[in-house]
Amino acid sequence: MTALFLLVGLPGAGKTTLARRLAVERRALRLTPDEWMLPLFGASDPDGRRDVLEGRLLWLALEALRLGTNVVLDYGCWSRAERSAIRCLTEAEGARFHLVHLPVTEETRRARIAHRWATTPSETFPMTEADIAFGRAHFEEPDATELDGSAADAPPPGWPTWREWAAWRWSSSG
Repeated sequence: MTALFLLVGLPGAGKTTLARRLAVERRALRLTPDEWMLPLFGASDPDGRRDVLEGRLLWLALEALRLGTNVVLDYGCWSRAERSAIRCLTEAEGARFHLVHLPVTEETRRARIAHRWATTPSETFPMTEADIAFGRAHFEEPDATELDGSAADAPPPGWPTWREWAAWRWSSSG
């Protein structure tokens, strides 16, 4: 049975490092939006294009699952709704869903962000204090039910299915 591994955490948590390892170990397609945003647009989110790109990558991930290929999504997924949508879409394809949360201390995160910028500026985006604070303020930590897979959230009010919500959220995942 194919599987999708969704890596969840803030910048500097170690998602991309783990994603690279999982892709090799699980013979999986690795989808990391930052690696597309930089060469395509030179910025992390110019004019909302990141959401569109993430939507296209999500569609590609679901297609890969249908074809029998494991997938590692290196998204971060700050909201529970995003994670629930991806879980539902993955399971609708008959694949296993693995949420991989990478909690790290704020000190470790900041050190990794600084190190990444100092050593590989061509592979990353600069992060200001405001960017770091914004992430911390908006990140919804996964709870025990999400982590153990027993969470089965319904789509947000006004959305009949997770597929419809995901198509709206990521602009192009339909």
